[in-house]
Amino acid sequence: MIYVALLRGVNVGGKNKVDMKALKAVFEGAGMTAVRTYINSGNVVFSSRARSPAKLAARLQEAIAARFGFEVKVLVRDLDGMRAVVAAMPPDWRNDQTQKCDVMFLWEHADRPGVLDELAIKPEIDEVRYVPGAVIWKAGRADVTRSGMMKLAGTPLYRQMTIRNCNTVRKLVELMQAAGG
Repeated sequence: MIYVALLRGVNVGGKNKVDMKALKAVFEGAGMTAVRTYINSGNVVFSSRARSPAKLAARLQEAIAARFGFEVKVLVRDLDGMRAVVAAMPPDWRNDQTQKCDVMFLWEHADRPGVLDELAIKPEIDEVRYVPGAVIWKAGRADVTRSGMMKLAGTPLYRQMTIRNCNTVRKLVELMQAAGG
């Protein structure tokens, strides 16, 4: 099966530095095949015969800790799950000069439709959707600093997610499909 591993908090603000070539080698050493990294923020597309994303994530977390000397949370998603996230995003939602659009991938403990009730959504600014495994958020660039979603950082919920912009998510699905999905 084709998967993507989303690493939380690598190469952000000079912390948890991870070289992508070394990361690729870690994945290959852990038995993954057709490994490809995308940008420097910890996105790895790979193939595995394993059927349990949770077990894959645990194996990869151990391998990363052994190689780099620090723990990194890893979230593994399959192609169908990633396609569902992209399908839930309106095509005109994008990350550019006029809009900010992020996908907040949720760990199992936070993955529930009621998660939206835990967010400080300002309906006049924020457009937010839940899809199993993720929350999708869009706001106009001019309003981002007034968004209720800016209060998310540092909360317990924030520690149960890893965030990618929508352009990255769409590209990851393209890479997954090209890898044989």
